[in-house]
Amino acid sequence: MLQQTQVATVIPYYDRFLKRFPTVHTLANAPQEDVLRLWSGLGYYARGRNLHRAARLIAKRGFPRTAEAIAELPGVGRSTAAAIAVFAYGERAAILDGNAKRVLSRSFALSDEDQLWRVAERLLPKRDIETYTQALMDLGATICTRAKPRCGDCPVKGDCVAHEQGSTARFPAPRAKRALPMRKVTWWVLLKEGRVLLEKRPSAGLWGGLLTFPEIAHASWRVRSRRTLPIVEHGFTHFRLRATPILCAVGAARPAKNQRWIALSQAARAAVPTPVKKLLIGL
Repeated sequence: MLQQTQVATVIPYYDRFLKRFPTVHTLANAPQEDVLRLWSGLGYYARGRNLHRAARLIAKRGFPRTAEAIAELPGVGRSTAAAIAVFAYGERAAILDGNAKRVLSRSFALSDEDQLWRVAERLLPKRDIETYTQALMDLGATICTRAKPRCGDCPVKGDCVAHEQGSTARFPAPRAKRALPMRKVTWWVLLKEGRVLLEKRPSAGLWGGLLTFPEIAHASWRVRSRRTLPIVEHGFTHFRLRATPILCAVGAARPAKNQRWIALSQAARAAVPTPVKKLLIGL
C-alpha cells in the first residue's frame, strides 16, 4: 500500500497519463513507446505494459464479465478479478487482498494462502455479495489493521481465534526478509553534437521496452574523452542495481538496430526509467 507521501508524489503522473489516455480505446491505439513514456515516474513498468496489452484486448473483444475471464487479462490477479466481478456484475467470487487476508488470517489463525482461499470461498454469502465484500475490505482497512488493530471495536472479535489467543501480531505471518543481491552494470553515456545514444531494451525483463544507456561498449565508437560519473543505485523488488555511468564524448558511434541518437534536450522526456531520467537531466 502506498504511503501518503508516495501518493502525493505519483498523483501528477497518473493525472498526466489519464489526460493523454482518457478511454480504453485511446490507450489501445497508442504506440507502446508513448504509453511507457507517460508511465515513466510511476515505477513497475511491467504494469504499464500489461495495462496497454489489456486495453488492446478489451478494445477488440469487450470487457469480460466473469472473474475467471477477467483474471486472464494481462496483469490482473485472482483477487482483483474477483473484486471487479463482484462490484460490476454481482458474481459470488472470493477476494483475498491484503485487508481481507488479514481479517481471515486472524479470525481463523491461518497463514497458509491456499487454506485462506478455501476459507474465503466457504464464507461467501448467497446474497448481498457486494455489501459483504466491501465490509470485509473496510474491516481490514479500519479495524483489523496491520499494526495496533482495534480489537475492542471489532464486530467479529468473539469469533476471532487470534484475538482469543492474544496472537494477532502473528497473523498473517510476515514474509521472511532476505538480503537483496546486487547487480552491477556499466552505463555508457555517449554524447555527440548535443545528442545522446539510447538503447531500447527487450520487451521482456527489466525495464522492458524502455530506453536506457548501452551497457556494452563497441569497438566502432570513436571516444574522444571520457570520465566516470557518480554511481547510480536503484532498488527493485528482488535486487538492487548499481550502475557506473561513463560519460563519453564521441566523434562517431554507429547505432545498433535497437539504438538511436536523441537530442539531449528531449531525452529526459522519452520513455526512460526514472534513474536514467535523473541522470539525463543532470547532464
